[in-house]
Amino acid sequence: MKRRKFLKGAAALSSFGLISPVWSESRKTDIPASTCVDNRRRFVMTQTYQLKAPAGSEGKANLWIPVPLDTAFQQLKHISFSGNYQQAYLTANNTYAAKTLFASWLDSKGPMELKVEMLIETLDWEPLKSNQLAEWHLPQTDLVFPAEIQPYLNATPHIPVDGLVKETALKIIGSEKSPLQQARLIHEWVRTHMHRDDAVIGCGTGDVGQILKAGKLGGKCTDINSVFVALCRASGIPAREMFGIRLGASRKLGNYSKKAFGSADEQGVAKVSGGQHCRAMFWLAGFGWLPADPADVTKMRLAEKKENGDAAVEAVNDYLFGNWEMNWVGFNYARDFALSPEAEQGDLNNFGYPYAEVDGDPLNFYDPAEFSYDYVSVEQR
Repeated sequence: MKRRKFLKGAAALSSFGLISPVWSESRKTDIPASTCVDNRRRFVMTQTYQLKAPAGSEGKANLWIPVPLDTAFQQLKHISFSGNYQQAYLTANNTYAAKTLFASWLDSKGPMELKVEMLIETLDWEPLKSNQLAEWHLPQTDLVFPAEIQPYLNATPHIPVDGLVKETALKIIGSEKSPLQQARLIHEWVRTHMHRDDAVIGCGTGDVGQILKAGKLGGKCTDINSVFVALCRASGIPAREMFGIRLGASRKLGNYSKKAFGSADEQGVAKVSGGQHCRAMFWLAGFGWLPADPADVTKMRLAEKKENGDAAVEAVNDYLFGNWEMNWVGFNYARDFALSPEAEQGDLNNFGYPYAEVDGDPLNFYDPAEFSYDYVSVEQR
């Protein structure tokens, strides 16, 4: 298998890594800082790994861990890690800026241990709530998208933009010409026509073509928000998912649901091993990226046993089109991409969970106990 080169400058570390990240390219953002609300929250997320090799395994083990991006609404202030690995270092996929902590063990017969601590600072991202689009104007019809935006118009194996996806998108937007209003129509269609299905494993696979073809418009966050992204792209609106994890209690939407949006105990401690959540965003010329999350509207409906049209559901929906409460951190925008270094199993669907291979075979990252890993987040007050 042809191997992609490691990110230039990635250094192999010894038994202990202590880093204040200097990923200069990740600090460049097309998300206006003025769209973030200065209500800083700081979380320490501790990740503990004790990989469990399948019976009979004795060869090499590799582990890839997603690491938060730096954006206007979140900053990775510090990361440290220690363990009995043979090597561990930070790397990235250049296409989607998927920051990664990679660790490896030469012998999977013995213990494979790693502890990671991240200090994360967040700001709520609220461009629509703060009326940041008051002076926004429609783009020209012959708009040429910047090179860095173009990938978020393209199809991937799980995000088709033609055929049934295109037909569905055109029906939804009708004669509407404003990209902002088109995105709103798509958000409304997704949150009203789709439903959360808790029987789906993990966050779902986000196979949009299969979801629309089957006509069973259900799933979890990756399924639902990937449909939003695909419909936007098919309408000519750049869009992308962001894969991440909830860190603590909701302060803004928690009044509408104690179950749907994140929780913590009285000391700010949250057990978040199963807290992975995919969000979405779309791009407007002359403004930049805007947040969305129709999947959490469907999650709230299910958790509170409410229907579309209920006042609480509508309030949550109004907030989640154009705003994110940041008791959550995003890792990356990666879909159908190659890890760095490349995995034996080839391209990864998405990178919201840790991924590991022993003797070239993947471990079940959807089951923390089987993998195994444990995540705890503590909010600093």
